[in-house]
Amino acid sequence: MSDLIEKNPWAELRRFTSARIALGRAGNSLPTDELLRFGVAHAQARDAVHQSFEPAGIAADLRALGLDSVLVHSEAPDRAHYLRRPDLGRRLDESSRAVLNAALAEAPPHLAIVIADGLSARAVHDHAVPLLRSLLPALGTDSWRVAPIVIAQKGRVALGDDIGERLEAEIVAMLIGERPGLSSADSLGIYVTYAPKVGRTDAERNCISNVRPNGLSYEQAARRLLFLLAAARRLRLTGVQLKDDSDLPSLPR
Repeated sequence: MSDLIEKNPWAELRRFTSARIALGRAGNSLPTDELLRFGVAHAQARDAVHQSFEPAGIAADLRALGLDSVLVHSEAPDRAHYLRRPDLGRRLDESSRAVLNAALAEAPPHLAIVIADGLSARAVHDHAVPLLRSLLPALGTDSWRVAPIVIAQKGRVALGDDIGERLEAEIVAMLIGERPGLSSADSLGIYVTYAPKVGRTDAERNCISNVRPNGLSYEQAARRLLFLLAAARRLRLTGVQLKDDSDLPSLPR
């Protein structure tokens, strides 16, 4: 009886990717097992979007690394407003502006690092601190003044511009949970912006995407981020004019 079942020649490729390929078909529809997998993946993506952010846990993990942090909040009062009103997630609320004003240092930092929940708190909980654990020893605090880590609740990517401008940082790196997909509900993104200020566009920043054990490893992401930070500082720009050549053997110093 098994001889009557035609093997899918694409099935072998599924060993190499979590992308939804080689799904097969049953008549004009998906096979039952693939339909069930789709339902699970969709539920995981929805759960990631609505999962509660736990900034206290991240702050505790940062303290274990010897890092200070400050907690801020966007203008979005709750998750429902955050999802319906992206603009509210791009600006700090009034109390957070006061918090950052109090955190201003005598010498402006070269780098401000922001950890924000974005659209997947799960990604931030799982990957933000391990990424910093790979990044900071290689960054070198002798040549980089790093501001206290900013933990932002209900933040969008552009919230980093508001934070970086208020801290008078040369560069801001935003670590944020990316929009979940059907093959990855825990993807962390990194957005790097030189001379951050309110009104910067996405064309003025660089992105490192899909940071997670099944995507871009922490070590690979840290290497790319180090390259972009060094290049941004040297060229005084980020965005479409800054090419990510981190895979080349010779890196800028």
